[in-house]
Amino acid sequence: MNPIVKVIEPSGILDGIRGNELRREVSDIVNMRADIVLIDLKDVKFIDSSGLGALVSVMKTVRTTGGKLFICSMNDQVRMLFELTKMDRIFDKFSDRDEFNRLFLVNQ
Repeated sequence: MNPIVKVIEPSGILDGIRGNELRREVSDIVNMRADIVLIDLKDVKFIDSSGLGALVSVMKTVRTTGGKLFICSMNDQVRMLFELTKMDRIFDKFSDRDEFNRLFLVNQ
């Protein structure tokens, strides 16, 4: 059986306000029984501490239901923030959506 994959594409600055929107969006997706949530950060220019907290929160939400969360398409600033905060060790990341499709979905 193929997993149900949902993609979220936040944009701009991922801060407290957008983080709350992301939490609600992921909660709705999880309630629709999605198996995999991919957050595509290609249009996110900056993430502050509230946005980073929101990402951790949505990861916990997805994992609680037995789902998987992945992140892709981080720009240099976001990648550096993940490395500085050691979040790069917690999140499963892909360079872009093509890599996600190639490496993850093919192996399902």
